[in-house]
Amino acid sequence: MPERSCYIIAMTESYRILCVCMGNICRSPTARALLLRQLHQHGLHERVAVYSAGTHDYHVGKPPDRRASLALRAHKLDISGDLARQVVVEDFHQHDELLAMDAGNLRHLRQLQPVDSRAKLRLIMQDLPDYGLSEVPDPYYGGEQGFVQVVDMLDQAAAAICRRLLNHFDAAAGHN
Repeated sequence: MPERSCYIIAMTESYRILCVCMGNICRSPTARALLLRQLHQHGLHERVAVYSAGTHDYHVGKPPDRRASLALRAHKLDISGDLARQVVVEDFHQHDELLAMDAGNLRHLRQLQPVDSRAKLRLIMQDLPDYGLSEVPDPYYGGEQGFVQVVDMLDQAAAAICRRLLNHFDAAAGHN
């Protein structure tokens, strides 16, 4: 039985991340599930909470794309219970980071971001500059292989994000 990624979050988290794509049915729920697993593997699951949303309202209230769910099932992760939602202004005040899948999503987030926002906006691949792609391609209009590629690259990005967060928390605690 695939692991239910939505139950990995512990109640003591203090750092909040929002993964963002266009419709919140492919890339961002995939990123969320993989990041949650990596946080658990890096021992950060009690300090960091991860959510997902879309910049557009195309699929609000709908479950993830079946192909995204199938690609994650091979990694023993289950996102079938997730429901798409759209980014709202409160997200910029409630999250420390908003991780956009591509430059278009990042531009959209910058347009929505309030002046007094606490959130940092980044591309999700920013912590993995040597990967060769700075953006996560949208697999929605392609075949199953595009979803497999997205899982592979987001898993590597999630590991890099965890390494950055470990360094961040160590520096904040005064460890070198």
